[in-house]
Amino acid sequence: MEPATESSITEPGRRLAAIADELSRSLRAMTFSAPVAHVYNPLDYARTVHHRYLERFGRFEPEVLLLGMNPGPWGMAQTGVPFGAITPVRDWLGLDGPVGRPDDEHPKRPVEGFATARDEVSGTRLWGWARERFGTPERFFARFFVYNYCPLLFLEAGARNVTPDKLKKSERDALLPPCDDALRRSVRALGVRRVLGVGTWAEKRARAALDGATDLDVAIGRILHPSPASPAANRGWAEQAERELRAQGIDLPD
Repeated sequence: MEPATESSITEPGRRLAAIADELSRSLRAMTFSAPVAHVYNPLDYARTVHHRYLERFGRFEPEVLLLGMNPGPWGMAQTGVPFGAITPVRDWLGLDGPVGRPDDEHPKRPVEGFATARDEVSGTRLWGWARERFGTPERFFARFFVYNYCPLLFLEAGARNVTPDKLKKSERDALLPPCDDALRRSVRALGVRRVLGVGTWAEKRARAALDGATDLDVAIGRILHPSPASPAANRGWAEQAERELRAQGIDLPD
């Protein structure tokens, strides 16, 4: 796939990139206490690749936004792409670029960018399904866009993930409003008609952020999260996700 050129980067992609930059700036001053010991912001240190993702694939007019929760240590934390397992991001989406390091890097969760040898299972499943079902990124992004509600990765001192729903209430209450606002603005920029949370919490946040937006006529639903921590997802995630998509009136190519 050819790199995005100046003429191929349309207004929605530019707007998405601007929204991401504003969200990143709004989160920089936030602090988090135990159990959080380390915070990664790939919108900052992986900004180049994240912008390439938004600008290249945000130029379509998708019907559906697939909304993830937040980055995983072997996915978006490494590439700046939601569910960004190295292999599909590089070999199917055709994205690459410089990736820096977080200021407060955990020694057990180093950021090595596209030199990372490990692929995130969730991302491998999601993008692998997209490739198998749609063939090309252009065909997939003409129908779907993939976005993470919260761009921050939280780690305990022992390197275990802390998901946003497990943050202290006061810290979660400070984090959610800028993420809600960025989601609303991104939905407007893309013009999607449906937002599907990838997992229950993402669906909950989509409803909280979008239900009260009178200028948005968006249906909200959910599909199963592809995490290997989910016993259901380990019993054929793609087949179950497709059933859920079709049950919500979303047609898929044969």
